[in-house]
Amino acid sequence: MPAASETALKRTPLHDRHVAAGARMVPFAGWEMPVQYEGVKPEHLAVRSGCGVFDVSHMGEVETVGPDATRFLQHVVSNDVEKVPLGGAQYALLTREDGGVLDDLFSYRLADDRWLTVTNASNHERDLAWMRRHAEGFDVELKDRIADYAMLAVQGPEARGLIGGELPKRMTIAEQHVLGADVLVAGTGYTGEDGVELLIPAADAPAVWDALLERGATPAGLGARDTLRLEVCFHLYGNDLSEARGPIEAGLGWAVKEDTGFIGAEAIRKVREAGPREKLVAFVAEEGIPRQGNPIAGGGEVTSGTMSPSLNVGIGMGYVPAELAAEGTRLEIDVRGKVRAATVKPKPLYRRS
Repeated sequence: MPAASETALKRTPLHDRHVAAGARMVPFAGWEMPVQYEGVKPEHLAVRSGCGVFDVSHMGEVETVGPDATRFLQHVVSNDVEKVPLGGAQYALLTREDGGVLDDLFSYRLADDRWLTVTNASNHERDLAWMRRHAEGFDVELKDRIADYAMLAVQGPEARGLIGGELPKRMTIAEQHVLGADVLVAGTGYTGEDGVELLIPAADAPAVWDALLERGATPAGLGARDTLRLEVCFHLYGNDLSEARGPIEAGLGWAVKEDTGFIGAEAIRKVREAGPREKLVAFVAEEGIPRQGNPIAGGGEVTSGTMSPSLNVGIGMGYVPAELAAEGTRLEIDVRGKVRAATVKPKPLYRRS
Protein backbone atom coordinates (compact mmCIF):
# COMPACT_ATOMS: atom_id res chain seq x y z
CA MET A 1 0.00 0.00 0.00
CA PRO A 2 1.45 3.44 -0.88
CA ALA A 3 1.83 5.95 1.92
CA ALA A 4 -0.61 8.84 2.06
CA SER A 5 2.16 11.19 0.93
CA GLU A 6 2.46 9.15 -2.28
CA THR A 7 -1.16 9.70 -3.28
CA ALA A 8 -1.26 10.88 -6.90
CA LEU A 9 -1.35 14.65 -7.24
CA LYS A 10 -4.15 16.21 -9.25
CA ARG A 11 -3.18 18.02 -12.45
CA THR A 12 -4.77 21.00 -14.16
CA PRO A 13 -5.80 20.88 -17.85
CA LEU A 14 -2.60 22.87 -18.59
CA HIS A 15 -0.13 20.45 -17.00
CA ASP A 16 1.45 19.48 -20.34
CA ARG A 17 1.89 23.15 -21.27
CA HIS A 18 3.78 23.83 -18.04
CA VAL A 19 6.09 20.86 -18.49
CA ALA A 20 6.80 21.83 -22.11
CA ALA A 21 7.63 25.38 -20.97
CA GLY A 22 10.22 24.05 -18.51
CA ALA A 23 8.27 24.92 -15.37
CA ARG A 24 9.49 23.62 -12.04
CA MET A 25 6.50 21.62 -10.77
CA VAL A 26 5.83 21.24 -7.04
CA PRO A 27 3.09 19.70 -4.85
CA PHE A 28 0.62 22.34 -3.64
CA ALA A 29 -2.67 21.62 -1.84
CA GLY A 30 -2.89 18.20 -3.46
CA TRP A 31 -2.06 19.49 -6.95
CA GLU A 32 1.06 19.43 -9.08
CA MET A 33 1.58 23.11 -9.87
CA PRO A 34 4.20 25.31 -11.58
CA VAL A 35 6.15 27.30 -8.96
CA GLN A 36 8.26 29.10 -11.58
CA TYR A 37 9.34 29.10 -15.22
CA GLU A 38 12.18 31.56 -15.91
CA GLY A 39 12.35 32.58 -12.26
CA VAL A 40 10.27 34.24 -9.54
CA LYS A 41 11.79 37.72 -9.91
CA PRO A 42 11.47 38.10 -13.70
CA GLU A 43 7.93 36.69 -13.59
CA HIS A 44 7.01 39.06 -10.74
CA LEU A 45 8.42 42.10 -12.55
CA ALA A 46 6.70 41.08 -15.80
CA VAL A 47 3.35 41.30 -13.99
CA ARG A 48 4.23 44.68 -12.46
CA SER A 49 5.36 46.13 -15.80
CA GLY A 50 3.40 44.26 -18.47
CA CYS A 51 1.24 41.13 -18.31
CA GLY A 52 1.59 37.75 -16.66
CA VAL A 53 -0.70 34.73 -16.84
CA PHE A 54 -1.13 32.26 -13.98
CA ASP A 55 -2.78 28.86 -14.09
CA VAL A 56 -4.96 28.89 -10.97
CA SER A 57 -7.16 25.97 -12.00
CA HIS A 58 -6.51 24.38 -8.60
CA MET A 59 -8.89 26.92 -7.05
CA GLY A 60 -12.32 25.49 -6.28
CA GLU A 61 -15.74 26.61 -7.48
CA VAL A 62 -19.10 26.09 -5.79
CA GLU A 63 -22.28 27.02 -7.63
CA THR A 64 -25.26 27.96 -5.46
CA VAL A 65 -28.59 27.80 -7.31
CA GLY A 66 -32.18 28.20 -6.18
CA PRO A 67 -34.78 30.64 -4.85
CA ASP A 68 -32.90 30.97 -1.54
CA ALA A 69 -29.40 31.26 -3.05
CA THR A 70 -28.80 34.82 -1.88
CA ARG A 71 -30.41 34.28 1.52
CA PHE A 72 -28.29 31.16 2.04
CA LEU A 73 -25.00 32.89 1.23
CA GLN A 74 -26.00 35.73 3.54
CA HIS A 75 -26.22 33.10 6.28
CA VAL A 76 -22.81 31.51 5.71
CA VAL A 77 -20.44 34.29 4.59
CA SER A 78 -19.37 37.41 6.44
CA ASN A 79 -20.13 40.21 3.98
CA ASP A 80 -23.51 41.69 2.94
CA VAL A 81 -24.34 39.49 -0.03
CA GLU A 82 -27.69 41.19 -0.64
CA LYS A 83 -25.90 44.39 -1.69
CA VAL A 84 -24.13 42.68 -4.61
CA PRO A 85 -25.76 43.64 -7.93
CA LEU A 86 -26.31 41.24 -10.82
CA GLY A 87 -22.89 40.67 -12.37
CA GLY A 88 -21.12 41.85 -9.22
CA ALA A 89 -18.34 40.29 -7.15
CA GLN A 90 -17.70 40.35 -3.42
CA TYR A 91 -14.92 39.27 -1.06
CA ALA A 92 -15.98 37.61 2.19
CA LEU A 93 -14.95 35.11 4.83
CA LEU A 94 -16.35 31.75 5.80
CA THR A 95 -16.26 31.63 9.61
CA ARG A 96 -17.03 29.17 12.41
CA GLU A 97 -19.47 29.89 15.22
CA ASP A 98 -16.54 31.10 17.36
CA GLY A 99 -15.38 33.51 14.62
CA GLY A 100 -12.38 31.47 13.46
CA VAL A 101 -11.74 31.79 9.72
CA LEU A 102 -12.41 28.68 7.62
CA ASP A 103 -11.57 30.35 4.30
CA ASP A 104 -11.63 33.60 2.36
CA LEU A 105 -13.76 33.59 -0.78
CA PHE A 106 -14.93 35.53 -3.80
CA SER A 107 -18.59 35.19 -4.76
CA TYR A 108 -19.97 36.28 -8.13
CA ARG A 109 -23.66 36.94 -8.74
CA LEU A 110 -24.42 35.37 -12.12
CA ALA A 111 -28.23 35.65 -11.88
CA ASP A 112 -30.85 36.49 -9.26
CA ASP A 113 -30.84 32.88 -8.10
CA ARG A 114 -27.36 31.75 -9.17
CA TRP A 115 -23.96 32.45 -7.59
CA LEU A 116 -20.46 31.12 -8.18
CA THR A 117 -18.11 31.09 -5.18
CA VAL A 118 -14.36 30.55 -5.62
CA THR A 119 -12.62 28.74 -2.76
CA ASN A 120 -8.97 28.19 -1.90
CA ALA A 121 -7.63 24.90 -3.25
CA SER A 122 -6.59 23.54 0.15
CA ASN A 123 -10.04 24.24 1.63
CA HIS A 124 -12.38 23.41 -1.24
CA GLU A 125 -13.74 20.07 -0.04
CA ARG A 126 -14.09 21.30 3.55
CA ASP A 127 -15.81 24.50 2.42
CA LEU A 128 -18.29 22.57 0.29
CA ALA A 129 -19.07 20.16 3.13
CA TRP A 130 -19.54 23.09 5.53
CA MET A 131 -21.89 24.85 3.13
CA ARG A 132 -23.91 21.71 2.52
CA ARG A 133 -24.21 21.09 6.24
CA HIS A 134 -25.65 24.57 6.76
CA ALA A 135 -27.96 24.49 3.72
CA GLU A 136 -30.72 22.66 5.59
CA GLY A 137 -33.89 24.75 5.54
CA PHE A 138 -32.85 26.71 2.43
CA ASP A 139 -34.26 26.06 -1.05
CA VAL A 140 -30.85 25.80 -2.72
CA GLU A 141 -28.70 23.31 -4.61
CA LEU A 142 -24.92 23.36 -4.13
CA LYS A 143 -22.91 22.10 -7.09
CA ASP A 144 -19.21 21.25 -7.03
CA ARG A 145 -17.83 22.84 -10.24
CA ILE A 146 -14.09 22.37 -9.66
CA ALA A 147 -13.78 19.80 -12.46
CA ASP A 148 -15.73 21.93 -14.94
CA TYR A 149 -13.59 25.05 -14.95
CA ALA A 150 -10.00 25.86 -15.63
CA MET A 151 -9.03 29.27 -14.26
CA LEU A 152 -6.42 31.69 -15.59
CA ALA A 153 -5.40 34.93 -13.89
CA VAL A 154 -4.26 37.48 -16.49
CA GLN A 155 -2.67 40.29 -14.51
CA GLY A 156 -0.69 43.48 -15.09
CA PRO A 157 -1.06 46.98 -16.56
CA GLU A 158 -1.15 45.55 -20.09
CA ALA A 159 -3.48 42.62 -19.30
CA ARG A 160 -6.73 44.10 -20.56
CA GLY A 161 -5.19 45.50 -23.72
CA LEU A 162 -3.54 42.18 -24.49
CA ILE A 163 -6.86 40.34 -24.30
CA GLY A 164 -8.72 43.12 -26.12
CA GLY A 165 -12.39 44.03 -26.24
CA GLU A 166 -14.70 45.49 -23.60
CA LEU A 167 -13.91 43.49 -20.47
CA PRO A 168 -15.76 43.69 -17.14
CA LYS A 169 -14.72 46.46 -14.77
CA ARG A 170 -13.18 45.78 -11.36
CA MET A 171 -15.36 43.63 -9.07
CA THR A 172 -17.76 42.59 -11.82
CA ILE A 173 -18.18 39.44 -13.93
CA ALA A 174 -19.66 38.69 -17.36
CA GLU A 175 -20.02 35.78 -19.77
CA GLN A 176 -18.04 36.65 -22.90
CA HIS A 177 -16.42 35.10 -25.97
CA VAL A 178 -12.70 35.63 -25.40
CA LEU A 179 -9.74 34.25 -27.37
CA GLY A 180 -11.91 31.67 -29.11
CA ALA A 181 -13.79 30.38 -26.06
CA ASP A 182 -16.96 31.17 -24.14
CA VAL A 183 -15.70 32.12 -20.67
CA LEU A 184 -16.66 33.88 -17.47
CA VAL A 185 -14.49 37.01 -17.24
CA ALA A 186 -14.09 38.41 -13.71
CA GLY A 187 -12.50 41.77 -12.93
CA THR A 188 -10.66 40.38 -9.91
CA GLY A 189 -7.14 39.21 -9.10
CA TYR A 190 -4.52 38.56 -6.44
CA THR A 191 -1.54 40.65 -7.53
CA GLY A 192 -2.41 44.28 -6.81
CA GLU A 193 -2.41 44.96 -10.55
CA ASP A 194 -5.32 45.43 -12.92
CA GLY A 195 -6.43 42.45 -14.94
CA VAL A 196 -9.00 39.70 -15.07
CA GLU A 197 -9.56 36.10 -14.10
CA LEU A 198 -10.92 33.77 -16.77
CA LEU A 199 -13.12 30.81 -15.83
CA ILE A 200 -12.88 28.55 -18.86
CA PRO A 201 -14.42 25.20 -19.81
CA ALA A 202 -11.58 22.78 -19.04
CA ALA A 203 -11.31 21.52 -22.64
CA ASP A 204 -10.79 25.07 -23.98
CA ALA A 205 -8.06 26.06 -21.52
CA PRO A 206 -4.98 25.00 -23.53
CA ALA A 207 -6.03 27.01 -26.60
CA VAL A 208 -6.72 30.11 -24.48
CA TRP A 209 -3.35 29.69 -22.71
CA ASP A 210 -1.58 29.43 -26.07
CA ALA A 211 -3.34 32.53 -27.39
CA LEU A 212 -2.32 34.57 -24.34
CA LEU A 213 1.33 33.57 -24.70
CA GLU A 214 1.25 34.29 -28.44
CA ARG A 215 0.02 37.81 -27.64
CA GLY A 216 2.91 38.39 -25.25
CA ALA A 217 1.77 37.32 -21.78
CA THR A 218 4.53 35.95 -19.56
CA PRO A 219 3.76 32.61 -17.88
CA ALA A 220 4.09 33.04 -14.12
CA GLY A 221 4.07 30.49 -11.32
CA LEU A 222 2.98 30.24 -7.71
CA GLY A 223 6.26 31.78 -6.52
CA ALA A 224 5.60 35.11 -8.21
CA ARG A 225 1.93 34.94 -7.25
CA ASP A 226 3.04 34.81 -3.60
CA THR A 227 5.55 37.68 -3.79
CA LEU A 228 3.06 39.85 -5.70
CA ARG A 229 0.23 39.31 -3.21
CA LEU A 230 2.51 39.89 -0.23
CA GLU A 231 3.78 43.23 -1.55
CA VAL A 232 0.16 44.47 -1.56
CA CYS A 233 -0.69 42.68 1.73
CA PHE A 234 -3.32 40.29 0.41
CA HIS A 235 -3.91 37.44 2.83
CA LEU A 236 -2.97 33.82 2.16
CA TYR A 237 -5.06 31.18 3.91
CA GLY A 238 -2.88 28.90 6.02
CA ASN A 239 -0.41 31.74 6.59
CA ASP A 240 -2.21 34.96 7.47
CA LEU A 241 -5.66 33.43 7.97
CA SER A 242 -6.60 30.36 9.99
CA GLU A 243 -9.22 28.88 12.27
CA ALA A 244 -7.19 30.07 15.26
CA ARG A 245 -7.93 33.74 14.59
CA GLY A 246 -10.81 35.88 13.41
CA PRO A 247 -11.29 38.58 10.77
CA ILE A 248 -10.86 41.55 13.13
CA GLU A 249 -7.40 40.41 14.18
CA ALA A 250 -6.57 39.95 10.49
CA GLY A 251 -7.61 43.51 9.60
CA LEU A 252 -10.56 42.31 7.52
CA GLY A 253 -13.33 44.01 9.49
CA TRP A 254 -14.35 45.83 6.29
CA ALA A 255 -15.50 42.47 4.84
CA VAL A 256 -17.58 41.63 7.93
CA LYS A 257 -21.15 42.85 8.41
CA GLU A 258 -22.30 41.43 11.75
CA ASP A 259 -25.85 42.75 11.40
CA THR A 260 -26.57 40.21 8.65
CA GLY A 261 -26.44 37.48 11.32
CA PHE A 262 -24.06 35.14 9.48
CA ILE A 263 -22.53 32.16 11.29
CA GLY A 264 -19.97 33.56 13.75
CA ALA A 265 -21.29 37.13 13.66
CA GLU A 266 -21.81 37.53 17.41
CA ALA A 267 -18.40 36.16 18.35
CA ILE A 268 -16.77 38.54 15.88
CA ARG A 269 -18.86 41.46 17.13
CA LYS A 270 -17.52 40.91 20.65
CA VAL A 271 -13.92 41.06 19.40
CA ARG A 272 -14.59 44.22 17.40
CA GLU A 273 -16.23 45.95 20.37
CA ALA A 274 -13.57 44.91 22.90
CA GLY A 275 -10.67 45.41 20.51
CA PRO A 276 -8.48 42.49 19.38
CA ARG A 277 -5.62 41.36 21.59
CA GLU A 278 -3.38 40.99 18.55
CA LYS A 279 -3.31 42.41 15.04
CA LEU A 280 -1.86 41.42 11.68
CA VAL A 281 0.70 44.04 10.64
CA ALA A 282 2.88 44.59 7.60
CA PHE A 283 6.54 45.34 8.08
CA VAL A 284 9.81 46.01 6.26
CA ALA A 285 13.01 44.40 7.56
CA GLU A 286 16.25 46.33 7.85
CA GLU A 287 18.23 43.23 6.88
CA GLY A 288 17.62 39.56 6.27
CA ILE A 289 14.57 37.86 4.81
CA PRO A 290 11.75 37.06 7.26
CA ARG A 291 9.93 33.77 6.80
CA GLN A 292 6.71 32.20 8.04
CA GLY A 293 7.09 31.01 11.64
CA ASN A 294 9.87 33.41 12.64
CA PRO A 295 9.19 34.60 16.22
CA ILE A 296 8.66 38.32 16.87
CA ALA A 297 9.84 39.61 20.25
CA GLY A 298 6.94 40.43 22.57
CA GLY A 299 4.81 37.46 21.60
CA GLY A 300 4.29 37.76 17.85
CA GLU A 301 4.97 35.59 14.82
CA VAL A 302 5.68 36.13 11.13
CA THR A 303 2.93 34.62 8.97
CA SER A 304 4.32 35.55 5.52
CA GLY A 305 7.75 36.80 4.51
CA THR A 306 9.88 37.20 1.39
CA MET A 307 12.43 39.33 -0.43
CA SER A 308 10.35 41.89 -2.33
CA PRO A 309 11.33 41.95 -6.03
CA SER A 310 9.78 45.41 -6.47
CA LEU A 311 11.20 47.01 -3.31
CA ASN A 312 14.46 45.02 -3.03
CA VAL A 313 14.06 44.56 0.71
CA GLY A 314 12.78 41.87 3.06
CA ILE A 315 9.06 42.29 3.79
CA GLY A 316 6.38 40.40 5.63
CA MET A 317 3.21 40.26 7.64
CA GLY A 318 2.72 38.88 11.11
CA TYR A 319 0.54 38.90 14.20
CA VAL A 320 1.77 41.03 17.10
CA PRO A 321 0.19 42.14 20.40
CA ALA A 322 -2.11 45.11 19.75
CA GLU A 323 0.27 47.47 21.57
CA LEU A 324 2.97 46.73 18.95
CA ALA A 325 0.73 47.26 15.92
CA ALA A 326 1.04 51.04 15.40
CA GLU A 327 2.76 52.20 12.21
CA GLY A 328 6.40 53.05 12.88
CA THR A 329 6.77 50.54 15.74
CA ARG A 330 10.14 48.79 15.76
CA LEU A 331 10.01 45.00 15.83
CA GLU A 332 12.70 42.43 16.56
CA ILE A 333 12.39 39.23 14.52
CA ASP A 334 14.32 36.03 15.11
CA VAL A 335 15.42 35.02 11.60
CA ARG A 336 17.18 31.65 11.89
CA GLY A 337 18.79 32.54 15.20
CA LYS A 338 19.72 36.13 14.34
CA VAL A 339 17.75 39.11 15.64
CA ARG A 340 16.70 41.32 12.73
CA ALA A 341 15.09 44.73 13.14
CA ALA A 342 11.93 45.62 11.23
CA THR A 343 9.42 48.49 11.19
CA VAL A 344 5.63 48.30 11.03
CA LYS A 345 4.47 49.97 7.79
CA PRO A 346 1.09 50.96 6.33
CA LYS A 347 -0.60 48.54 3.92
CA PRO A 348 -0.04 47.97 1.08
CA LEU A 349 3.76 47.87 1.16
CA TYR A 350 3.94 48.36 -2.62
CA ARG A 351 2.03 51.08 -4.44
CA ARG A 352 2.24 51.81 -8.15
CA SER A 353 4.04 55.17 -8.47
